[in-house]
Amino acid sequence: MIRSELVQKLCDDHPDLTGKEIERVVSAFFDSIIDQLQQGGRVELRGFGAFSTRERDARKGRNPRTGDTVDVDAKRVPYFKPGKEMRERLNLSQVTAAE
Repeated sequence: MIRSELVQKLCDDHPDLTGKEIERVVSAFFDSIIDQLQQGGRVELRGFGAFSTRERDARKGRNPRTGDTVDVDAKRVPYFKPGKEMRERLNLSQVTAAE
C-alpha cells in the first residue's frame, strides 16, 4: 500500500472527512514520527510496533559500476520492530492457510 492508497482507504472509511483533511492528518502523523526520530527519540505504537534509529559506523564501500573504493560516512538509519499483536496477526494467516 502506498500513501495515496492509505489516504483513499481512510476517505472511504470516514466519508464525513474531506480528502484534504485526511491528507493533513496522515502528513501530521508521519511528520511527528520523523521529528521524534530526528531528535533521537523512539515512537511506540502499542500492538503495531516501535520506530527507532540505529547507528551505522563509517566504512569502506565499493562503487558497483567502477569497482572503486568509496568512503561511506557514519549515519543513523531508521529501524522498525513489529509489535507482538502484529506478529501474531501475521502468523495467524499462515496457520489458517495451512489447515
